[in-house]
Amino acid sequence: MGASRLLASILMLVLLAGCAAYTRHELDARFGQPDPGRAAPTQVAASVPHYRDDVKRIVDSRCVVCHGCYDAPCQLTLASHDGLRRGANPIEVYGTRLIETEPTRIHIDAQTPAAWRQQGFHAVLNERDPTPEANREASVIYRLLQLKRTHPQPEGGVLPSADYDFSLDRKQVCPTVENVASLEKDHPQWGMPFGMPGLPDAEYQTLTRWIEAGAPYVPKPDLAAAQLERVGQWEAFLNGESKKSQLMARYVYEHWFLAHLYFDDLPPGEYFDLVRSKTPPGQPIQIIATRRPFDDPGVERVYYRLRRVEDTLLSKTHMPYALNPARMAKMTALFLDPDYAVEALPSYEPAVAANPFIAFQALPTQARYRFMLDEAQYTVMGFIKGPVCRGQVALSVINDYSWVFFLDPALGASDHDAAFLARELGNLQLPAQQGSEISALLDWKKYADRQSSYLRAKSEFTSAAFDGKRKLTLDAIWSGDGSNRNAALTIFRHEDSASVVQGLIGPQPQTVWLLGYPLLERIHYLLVAGYDVYGDVGHQLVTRLYMDFLRMEAQMNYLSLLPIEARDDVRDVWYRGASDDIKAYLDGSKAWFKPQSGIPYQTTHPNAELQQMLQQRLKPVHNPHYDLDGKGLGEVPRKQLARLAGLSGAALAPLPEVAFVALRGNDGQAHYYTLLHNKAYGNVSHLLDSKDERLPDEDTLTLVEGFLGAYPNAFFALNETDLPGFVDTVAALESEDDYRTKLMARYAIRRTDARFWPHSDQLLAAFRERAGVDAALFDYNRFENR
Repeated sequence: MGASRLLASILMLVLLAGCAAYTRHELDARFGQPDPGRAAPTQVAASVPHYRDDVKRIVDSRCVVCHGCYDAPCQLTLASHDGLRRGANPIEVYGTRLIETEPTRIHIDAQTPAAWRQQGFHAVLNERDPTPEANREASVIYRLLQLKRTHPQPEGGVLPSADYDFSLDRKQVCPTVENVASLEKDHPQWGMPFGMPGLPDAEYQTLTRWIEAGAPYVPKPDLAAAQLERVGQWEAFLNGESKKSQLMARYVYEHWFLAHLYFDDLPPGEYFDLVRSKTPPGQPIQIIATRRPFDDPGVERVYYRLRRVEDTLLSKTHMPYALNPARMAKMTALFLDPDYAVEALPSYEPAVAANPFIAFQALPTQARYRFMLDEAQYTVMGFIKGPVCRGQVALSVINDYSWVFFLDPALGASDHDAAFLARELGNLQLPAQQGSEISALLDWKKYADRQSSYLRAKSEFTSAAFDGKRKLTLDAIWSGDGSNRNAALTIFRHEDSASVVQGLIGPQPQTVWLLGYPLLERIHYLLVAGYDVYGDVGHQLVTRLYMDFLRMEAQMNYLSLLPIEARDDVRDVWYRGASDDIKAYLDGSKAWFKPQSGIPYQTTHPNAELQQMLQQRLKPVHNPHYDLDGKGLGEVPRKQLARLAGLSGAALAPLPEVAFVALRGNDGQAHYYTLLHNKAYGNVSHLLDSKDERLPDEDTLTLVEGFLGAYPNAFFALNETDLPGFVDTVAALESEDDYRTKLMARYAIRRTDARFWPHSDQLLAAFRERAGVDAALFDYNRFENR
């Protein structure tokens, strides 16, 4: 060991030995009183690491992969410098609560460290005297990085479950600077990154020098003139003076508030949030912070502003949405050019604002549907990624693997008939109008009765529309106008998260959805605009229960395309073991489209035949991005990949939900795939424990090119010569022990592997290269310890 390395090691041990459990008084006496209002330094010596050039890359790739969004441990979100200065809070965002809690959304509910201290957040960086010693010893971040340095975790194998809990509902441990020494003493193995290899030496030293200098912050350079020009154009468009323009802008905001907007004709890299502001364009934004996007803003005039995204992009929340002149022209044609009048703007009373069919009744129904339909992946992705960045309780009501289609806007039946919707406004009420309190659950029966009444009316209306010569055929399915890839989607559920992608992926899915305007709109206002992650258990349960009805309606829409005599058989497969109430609900004629299908079937397996016909109809707009083609590989490995994708049955039960597979070809080229485990269930209508409905003999795999899923559970790294043995091992799994000792031990890169961070970097680099504007950081909170 060189003299400099030896001296550094001795100094580190001395510093660690000097760490003590300071009381607040002792910290104040030694380092001065905390001042959360003190700004972070921006100008420092050239020898200090630069935040954007040196530090942020490390924080993103080593820290943000676990500390991003609401599900960050201890609410410590590190995707921005503001999040680092905000600090940590032991109160969990997710969980069962009897009383709603106050929101703590970064960049929204408070703007300064001092304001966050009032909301229960404690500092993780030094806020006392800005000396190097204080910056180290009064920094929770530094102390935990140093703890990992002095107590590295074991290399290889599985970490002992007695010492490490990686479950999402684990007890929060959120040390403050006053008690971090107790954690160092009692749990020396809990340094950061938690349950992952420690930082490489160079990265550790960079972060140490930056923290010693006071964690200086260098803001982004000013926006380029072209970006500012586009922002001005769109803010002008969204803040017109006419009532028609204001109503359009309100509708657009309530659908775009989660989008990462970007200008696709400008250099990539800049994204914007659409926010409500008290101030008009040209003035600094003053955020209007409400629980939901349709809540009363408390001002006479709302202005819709584009705010630059400062945070690192996370795949679990990143929903890019392109803005360009063609989109503005389309929105003008949909909402502003038609000859209709907006006599008065709707109120923000919950009974109005929470029901889009009332609030936006003046806007043409066709315009609203086309607006959502043209970017259907984004629309559906909203409830997959949603305002919560972790799949909320309602995700348990969808199957692991479903295809999604849409009714053609020109159909002219109940899903698009404005007069019909106007008559049904009372039955289309949504739970969000009750707010986030448990009272919503008490009114559950009312919502169930209204849904039943709506389905009866819908059945009668559509049956009348398709009575006689007019038949429901494949022409009812939107074909994407021949070019729009949003016309066919695939949803994959990964336990409590999910993904939605363009294209019909894989073989016959577990279920199929057919969505029209009212259904698409209600899903959005139930699970996106109306869902409050800070709400109580009543709000969460009523959301989940209501989504049960919407899922069943989407499935019944699809079944209406089948011959009448085949519908019950398919439905019964989807709802094996369902409760008597669910069976009674499904058996009721009130829920069925009565006329016979107009599609000419040729086989005795109409469901499979229909799916093949739909694939053919949507083939011109199929997105081949995830198609398994084994490009660059020889015939033998391509056959092995196809064999892996075709595996099914109980042998798959031990496999994780989402695994990234890196395959090194014989020519040295790297190929990347995602292996998805599609778990089969008798039905997904049981509220509490879906494990009782598992049908592992019907499990399947989906193997796609590239990366699909924000939360990888496992990494596999193979050479081309390993592929036959890997597939053989997967096919022969019989137990959890087999999975650990035969598959993971040989082919996986576990969280204890010294290759973990270099491999992670390679995956992220490959994702960025292949995914374009969709690229963002993966999240490792679900990475398994097996």
